[in-house]
Amino acid sequence: MEIIEPPRVEERAEIPYVGIRVVTPFRGMLATRDRLLAEARAGVKETGIETVGYGFLRLHVVDMDGPMDLEAGYFTKGPAHIVHPKLQSGSMVAGSYATLTYQDHALRANQALQDWVRDNGLVLDRQTVPEGDLFTCRYEAFWTDPSVESRKTRWTVELAILLAKYVDASQKIASAFRARGEHSGARGPASQLDSLSLTN
Repeated sequence: MEIIEPPRVEERAEIPYVGIRVVTPFRGMLATRDRLLAEARAGVKETGIETVGYGFLRLHVVDMDGPMDLEAGYFTKGPAHIVHPKLQSGSMVAGSYATLTYQDHALRANQALQDWVRDNGLVLDRQTVPEGDLFTCRYEAFWTDPSVESRKTRWTVELAILLAKYVDASQKIASAFRARGEHSGARGPASQLDSLSLTN
């Protein structure tokens, strides 16, 4: 795993998208992701929706020993009002996100971010349900053009997980921001979201 941008906290506005949501076993999940992205891309071309970036994978419910509730699709330049047999519109909710950007080894990157969250006294916005861990908003955004770089191990991927809101959250988040140090000015792929985030 190569860390492109280190763990940090970012405030984000709502981000609109279109996607396809399914429940699928953890084993074979990435093949399902690739299939859904291809189907979503075909739907985007059919409807003429303007998109940003090269797709995302959103994890609604995580159970690594059972089925995963996931969604794959594309960020859009604005809210998409569509009627399509597979695509549905949605959005990444506004709020404070723990995030990092990496290449290769999604499992290691996810563990690294969750370890950083714990070590900084932050809490992810998730709850335990019978199906697994339910996340209010957890996603990976892909910022590498697959027509230019076909090797997925060289894709630049931004991982983001919404943080829980607590009375003392502002102090903890401020500490996490300060911990960024010299990296406070580095935005990289995340800056591409600025042009499509909705104002609140």
